[in-house]
Amino acid sequence: MILIISENNERTTNEIIRWLIALKKNFIRIHEDEVFEIKSENNHIYIQSKRNCFFIDEITTVWYRRGGLQFSRKKYENQAVNIHMNEHQHWLEEYVRNYLEKKNPINKESNYHVNKLIVLDTAKEIGFDVPEYFLTDNTDCVEINKTITKPLAGNGILKFQDSHGSMYTSIVGKKENEDFFITFFQEKIEKDFEIRSFYLKGKIWSMAIFSQNDDQTKVDYRKYNEERANRNVRYNLPKELEEKISLLMNKLDLSSGSLDFIKSGNKFYFLEVNPVGQFGNVSFYCNYNLGYEIAKNL
Repeated sequence: MILIISENNERTTNEIIRWLIALKKNFIRIHEDEVFEIKSENNHIYIQSKRNCFFIDEITTVWYRRGGLQFSRKKYENQAVNIHMNEHQHWLEEYVRNYLEKKNPINKESNYHVNKLIVLDTAKEIGFDVPEYFLTDNTDCVEINKTITKPLAGNGILKFQDSHGSMYTSIVGKKENEDFFITFFQEKIEKDFEIRSFYLKGKIWSMAIFSQNDDQTKVDYRKYNEERANRNVRYNLPKELEEKISLLMNKLDLSSGSLDFIKSGNKFYFLEVNPVGQFGNVSFYCNYNLGYEIAKNL
């Protein structure tokens, strides 16, 4: 039995499920708002929510897409007992998560939130070309129009009461008069084009994104121009670069993820990896059929 951990109405998950149905593979899909109880029957652990109920030893493989396992905890009136049982339940929950993460997983809930700074340091150690980066709380030493800044957090979307906004990579265009919270800055690379690669258990599929000729997308291609879309084509990375990607993903203990590069002259500059990043555009524009590839590996 395949276990899928995802979010409600997540489009990529829906696509993979269609392939699983076509391949006649049995699966269970968990949503981020499900709350499970941990129970036992005949010395076997099973977890139960209002939507799903299954024995954990019946799971053969797990695909962690997004979201996560949520558990309810019993509370006790006696404070000492409640503190003890709260810890008891914590370790039981951790055991269930750990048990499932050993089931031939495609990514894990426990490590999908990668630290961009650690990833960049690791990439440099492996031998990737990485644009110079630094952290600072002022712009005294920042070169104007030659430096970019972007958020360290994985989710660049801010949700307010009446609206929401997205944070993109931006060029530093002026000095700030006051200090600010420590921020990530990086050397601006003049690019020939961008590359989005999708990695899955040792295999890599890449797409070149010609975003540099459009003012709206030349700094961050995610600022899509709906009226004048970027040209996207299949691309083959050099073998030695693909070997470095595999080494990086193994060091980060990631079996799947989307990686971004900049091609500039003879160099491929590594930017970042997102274990739960979108890959639908890579699949669609390049006809890679990545949904089938994932379903086949489950």
